[in-house]
Amino acid sequence: MRTALALALTALATIAPLTAQAQTMSSAPAQARPQTQWPVKDELYIVHDFKFGTGETLPELKLRYLTLGTPHRNAAGHVDNAVLLLHGTGGNRFTLLNPIFSNVLFGPGQPLDTTKYFLIFPDDIGQGDSSKPSDGLKMNFPRYDYDDMVRSQHQMLLEGLHVDHLRLVMGTSMGCMQSFVWGETYPDFADALMPLACLPTEIAGRNRMMRYMAIENIKRDPAWNNGNYTSEPTEGLRTANEMLFVMGSAPLVQQKAAPTRAAAEKYIDDYLDRTTAHTDANNMIYYVDASRNYNPEPHLDRITVPVMYINSADDFINPPELGIAEKLTRQMPHAQFVLIPISDQTRGHGTHTAAAIWKDYLVQLLAESEPKK
Repeated sequence: MRTALALALTALATIAPLTAQAQTMSSAPAQARPQTQWPVKDELYIVHDFKFGTGETLPELKLRYLTLGTPHRNAAGHVDNAVLLLHGTGGNRFTLLNPIFSNVLFGPGQPLDTTKYFLIFPDDIGQGDSSKPSDGLKMNFPRYDYDDMVRSQHQMLLEGLHVDHLRLVMGTSMGCMQSFVWGETYPDFADALMPLACLPTEIAGRNRMMRYMAIENIKRDPAWNNGNYTSEPTEGLRTANEMLFVMGSAPLVQQKAAPTRAAAEKYIDDYLDRTTAHTDANNMIYYVDASRNYNPEPHLDRITVPVMYINSADDFINPPELGIAEKLTRQMPHAQFVLIPISDQTRGHGTHTAAAIWKDYLVQLLAESEPKK
């Protein structure tokens, strides 16, 4: 078997040049349905009287999702080809249709060939077109967390899609963390997990500090008015978006994108104008803070299915020098951790969307976790 490093170096040597548009920790809101070459079905599932971990209840929890492909049932009547694909913070159900992800994975003969697999892309609670604070409840919206997200996904699969088993859970960034929650909470529901760009431990240290600063910058803007604003608290949002930009940044990427002072300043002005104009402050507070209770570390040994866990060495949010990933991977009996080395092709935290870099590992995981006939 080829070593992890050899596979990574081979992928980096052969990958086509990528743009700087790889999905990072994003503050982008739900937009009108974007154009896509993929024949997706856009669906809505409503959960009635959904109870959150805080004890709060929402009479109707709207969950939007896309599907691509057709479910297949085995001789026992169970779905055996469903793949759950989970987006990052502030993303939506269209995020992973990004060509640098979808064009590499979904076509004929590719790892997640849609003639073979049934792909499911949810809008998480609080994001995309699923129920969220900006629908009207503002800061009275239930204070959801990742456990609520995963539990709602599970209910949507069972009751909305009649999917009782998953071939794979794959998630990027926030979706990476949700992959670990899935593995612990529903250990027999999926054949394999592929978490991309996160750590399976409590959000603390610099990561939580940056999230806290983003939230506090919004709340300390007088225009926020305890969430009861009539126009967005622009100054607080702008500063919060600055924090999220830094979190998702990588030196090689930004140097290439903006090699002069003038280019760097224009890059940031354009980014902040774009994101601030299309971000709701209350939504951002909620989805950035949804990680507050996340901590799969104490129960990682419950995850007994094959796991292919991948980070990149230039990920500012999950820096490799912490040594956390290597240590905690050992708690999962069938997990492999891969650290992708820095190159001109990696995209910092956004390497999670640059599928050409790591798709060989997905092929390996699918082969290793193939159910026995």
